Amino acid sequence: MADHASDATVAATLMYAEAGEAGATIARFLDRNRATLATLGARLRALAPAIVVTCARGSSDHAATYAKYMVETLLGTPTASAAFSTVSLYDAQPARAGAGVSTLCIAISQSGRSPDLLATVERQRASGALVVALVNDEGSPLADAADVVLPLCAGPEKSVAATKSYIASLAGIAAIVAAWRDDAALRADLAALPALVDIAFALDWSSVTRGLQDATNLFLVSRGYGLAIAQEAALKLKETCGLHGEAFSAAEVRHGPMAIVRAGFPVIAFDTGGIAGEDVRALADIFAERGARVWLASNAETSHAGIERLPALAVSPELAPIVMIASFYRMVNALALARGHDPDQPPYLAKVTRTR
Repeated sequence: MADHASDATVAATLMYAEAGEAGATIARFLDRNRATLATLGARLRALAPAIVVTCARGSSDHAATYAKYMVETLLGTPTASAAFSTVSLYDAQPARAGAGVSTLCIAISQSGRSPDLLATVERQRASGALVVALVNDEGSPLADAADVVLPLCAGPEKSVAATKSYIASLAGIAAIVAAWRDDAALRADLAALPALVDIAFALDWSSVTRGLQDATNLFLVSRGYGLAIAQEAALKLKETCGLHGEAFSAAEVRHGPMAIVRAGFPVIAFDTGGIAGEDVRALADIFAERGARVWLASNAETSHAGIERLPALAVSPELAPIVMIASFYRMVNALALARGHDPDQPPYLAKVTRTR
């Protein structure tokens, strides 16, 4: 493994620069899409979709996990991720909704160009769904296929590992929910988000960088709204660090996987607050009792001396994941360099991935 990278080296990567632009990206997104969101919110309230289908892969599909929790919790509308292969490989035709029943399809993509995504979105639209696209490339086929386009406004993202576009996708989902509910409080919290993301990006999580420099695997756990960033963190560790991280709900991990968590096993737990955060903290205590190496990202005090607390801002549970992942991105960029990897150019990967 490489020696601990210098601050100058860490800050010189594209990943560092792009992740550091996330706050400004959210501000641009909210400003650019203000009128479109207001119109969309009124349309959704009139339409009253009975189901939401998300279409995404990779980091964007982790954003879709966040959409599931936001929509099902705050609006009560069942939300599920489309399985692209049913269309792109098996040529399945989504059933048309019955009279008076409508579907919302939220498609999320940085590039908007993968054939399986496009095929699924086109089938959803043909079956009568209203298609809303959160996409960074406004000239993409996905933007052309959507009924409503919400540009992510992330600008060029040259590092293979998506950062600012992922954070913008989370903010975009929260903005859609706020518009749909006509939720003034959530809109106000979103307006404060850019500054909070900037602050979170500067928080010191370097104890994780030191602790995982020679690691071979770890668990990443959260629950509720935070599960989306546990999934995203696991992907980023694989992509940028060559480190196998596996993400679990703090509930799901109890159904078997936690059997391998023993003394010295590394775990990063994301406490995004509220009742889900209480369960994450309880699980962190259980793992610490076993002697696992536990880092807990939380703004609450830890109850176990064996837990290493990572600083986190006091933010509503709904928006805490957007802020917390910014802190993780800064850390994982440094970890990649410490492990001798180039976070901007992971092996065998390309910026735009096309699957069918």
